[in-house]
Amino acid sequence: MTAPDATDRLGRMGIVEVAPRDGLQNESTILSTADKVELVERAVRAGARRIEVTSFVNPARVPQMADADEVMAALPRPDGVSYAGLVMNDRGLDRALGAGVDEVDVVVVATDTFCLRNQGVTTEEACRQAAALVGRAREAGLFTTVTIGAAFGCPFEGEVPEERLREVLGRVVDGGPDELALADTIGVAVPTQVTSRLALAREVAAGSGVDVPLRLHLHDTRHTGVANAVAAHAAGVRTLDASIGGTGGCPFAPNATGNVATEDLVYLFDRMGVDTGLDLATTTVTTAWLEQRLGKRLPGALLRAGGFPSESQ
Repeated sequence: MTAPDATDRLGRMGIVEVAPRDGLQNESTILSTADKVELVERAVRAGARRIEVTSFVNPARVPQMADADEVMAALPRPDGVSYAGLVMNDRGLDRALGAGVDEVDVVVVATDTFCLRNQGVTTEEACRQAAALVGRAREAGLFTTVTIGAAFGCPFEGEVPEERLREVLGRVVDGGPDELALADTIGVAVPTQVTSRLALAREVAAGSGVDVPLRLHLHDTRHTGVANAVAAHAAGVRTLDASIGGTGGCPFAPNATGNVATEDLVYLFDRMGVDTGLDLATTTVTTAWLEQRLGKRLPGALLRAGGFPSESQ
């Protein structure tokens, strides 16, 4: 199955907008359903074509996503836009199918300690569960992504050795997802790691006889997100996750902070001559709007610094 709005041609970088889901799931301020829908609409107006809208998880654990079904029901359905939902189990997938998502993202965390805290199962159990969910989702005609969380480091177990990642990658690839994502969940990766672990992922996939597109989910906790994005592009990755304003974090990882900001990546790639399909000014205006809704300053740089040259020039 082909990725929605696939952007695998050299010189392009597809950005999956994750602000409505990963961006909001760790915020103390819970946005209204109407505001969440407006956030998605604003992302679409900026040019986003793949948007992770929500997660179909237990609202007692992630109350910020309690209105997932209502958000999906209220969304406009413009041509060429793909809405994704994160699912953890069969119940979540049932809800996602009923809500009419276009694609699903299933998470497998690379370490047992974090996986147990995040979804209540070991990594091995999560791999088996992911394969079953991918199978069901593909039968329903949905595009499927499996994201390996904590692929670069764990808040509880520390360094994640490459051999451990190799083991998890092998199990995930065997499950047959349409896309494979590596997540720097707690923002510890550096460019050399990005290069080596993407190479490892390709090696494992090739060894299984598959050619699965790679995607990278970056957090900017230690201000390495933009550098890691450049390394990913140099390594041939053509899909990155980002969040408007740099919102985000994981409720089950201590001190987890935001994703790399969408507008920061748009500025970066614009200046590199790499097309993202996103409009910088529109995205930055949305960051200001989101700051007002959340009642806090967001970490993205472009709202304060502006583009270059400035619009007044």
